[in-house]
Amino acid sequence: MKKIKTVNAVGCVLQHDITEIVPGEVKGRAFKKGHIIKDEDVEKLLRLGKDNIYVFELGDKGMHENDAALVLGKLGKGKNIRLADEIKEGKINFYAQEDGVLKVDTEKLLELNMLGEISFATLPDNIPVKKGELIAGARVIPLVIDREKMEKAENITKSPILNVNSYKKYKVGMVTTGNEVFYGRIEDKFGKIVTDKLGEFDCEVIAQFLSQDDKDMIKRKAQELLDMGAEMLIFTGGMSVDPDDVTPSAIIELGGELVSYGSPVLPGSMFLLSYLGNVPVMGLPGCVMFAKRTIFDLVLPRVLSGERLTTRDIMMYGNGGLCQSCEVCHYPNCTFGK
Repeated sequence: MKKIKTVNAVGCVLQHDITEIVPGEVKGRAFKKGHIIKDEDVEKLLRLGKDNIYVFELGDKGMHENDAALVLGKLGKGKNIRLADEIKEGKINFYAQEDGVLKVDTEKLLELNMLGEISFATLPDNIPVKKGELIAGARVIPLVIDREKMEKAENITKSPILNVNSYKKYKVGMVTTGNEVFYGRIEDKFGKIVTDKLGEFDCEVIAQFLSQDDKDMIKRKAQELLDMGAEMLIFTGGMSVDPDDVTPSAIIELGGELVSYGSPVLPGSMFLLSYLGNVPVMGLPGCVMFAKRTIFDLVLPRVLSGERLTTRDIMMYGNGGLCQSCEVCHYPNCTFGK
């Protein structure tokens, strides 16, 4: 920062606000801190009594905060993301262009912030977001940052730090197991709950079949749904370790890739995820019937966004996998699954 004659200040950056006072008419900011002085500003500054002003000189090594924000915008903007129309006070905001799941390259984000003098804040990785929702904001801390530091930021990653994976509208087949439901001893409660949750993503349940607690019947019903064009299979009932609960073993015997039977999430520890080729297969524990939010709510959006989850993805939910069962549920704006 230095004191400089106003007539020589074109291209320099104001270090403080310049106030304009017209007695009886107006008192307000004529130029804001961070403004880059232009030729046409000089006359007005002189009229305001500013023959000398305090400025930053950008030179060859400095970059103004607004220009630095544009660099951060390029580093962050990936698929289905819109940048703010304007930069305000050196900050650039990121918005979702589609409903979907926010994916954050957390390692690159940390590396970027570790450079110092950079503030890049996002919503949590894997959180469901709505079209138009604010998902991140970024700025540099000083009014003028070393250009070399921003070049280092650009070299950290060649792919965007932020992406939003939009949802696909799946055709879903459902198999509800349990002799008590099959023989009409009790009414099925699972079907409507699962259908309603899928409906939030405009997915179609093409059929729901009931099955006895019999592995061969469960597998036959699943194959019928696949033959009908089901792109996802959901099994409800019989997911515990009781000897007469055979749904997990029936799903496993269907073949494909078993990702996980069991999860470090409460509620939802008896959850099963597998894949028959490209068809996701989920076995839902009984908690989905009565708990507001469960493992199903964490996994479903990611599956519907086309992400193929791994065992590690499921086990990563252990940190944040405890639902506090709040009286008023604020999910996804809470700690669950974060």
